[in-house]
Amino acid sequence: MEFEDILYEKRDGVAKISINRPKVYNAFRIKTLAEISDALTDADENYPSIGVVVLTGVGDKSFCTGGDAGEKGAAHVYPRGMIMMHARAIDLIRKIQQPVIAAVNGYALGGGHVLQTVCDLTIASETAVFGQTGPRSGSFDAGYGAGYIARLVGEKKAREIWYLCQKYSAQEALGMGLVNKVVPADKLEEEVADWCKVIMDKSPTAIRCLKASFNAQAGSCMGNALLGDEMAWGFWNSEEAFEGRNAFDGRRTADFSKFRK
Repeated sequence: MEFEDILYEKRDGVAKISINRPKVYNAFRIKTLAEISDALTDADENYPSIGVVVLTGVGDKSFCTGGDAGEKGAAHVYPRGMIMMHARAIDLIRKIQQPVIAAVNGYALGGGHVLQTVCDLTIASETAVFGQTGPRSGSFDAGYGAGYIARLVGEKKAREIWYLCQKYSAQEALGMGLVNKVVPADKLEEEVADWCKVIMDKSPTAIRCLKASFNAQAGSCMGNALLGDEMAWGFWNSEEAFEGRNAFDGRRTADFSKFRK
């Protein structure tokens, strides 16, 4: 399989997907999400010989920083396909038969943060930074981005993450249950490989059934995601969302005061 925006390799039972857009901090465009989805589908079709999938970003600065601002057209609105392809990638991460490990090697922000959140496991480097940006930049994720993160870190913390749009260190993320382990940056790849080997030594059927069981408990998030996608698309085309995006692109603080009158 040939890709432009990702690197994809299969070795020793592990399929590794690396977002290969380091010049834009591994921000995704529609093509990126489509390629991630194709790679996830290929890994799923090669179960059980492929027993684990790793999702990461190329370089040491970023895992993924969400949608690429360059994808917005003349109307300064992300195309609808961005929402749909992001939803498809999330759905596949949840549905494929193998555990998906996020190896976070820098910034995991916005839509990129949602991608790591929905992975089965997350191992972060000490330099990793986590956070949501939506209410500051004219967007939101009312599906897995809100509902599932609340299951991980609790209602109060999830609301803090979304309402305040702050950034959190790897150790803070570990403390709130957002990641499984934090390691030095130069040990991230080695640690992920170790976890993959441990999983590969286990019963593939048992792991597959356990993943299905865990996902069943969070099944309502998918319904919310479908509704949330429609809400987000409508909001993206509003004057209020334009103010957030224009401020973000112009590196200024958004002025939402007129929308409170």
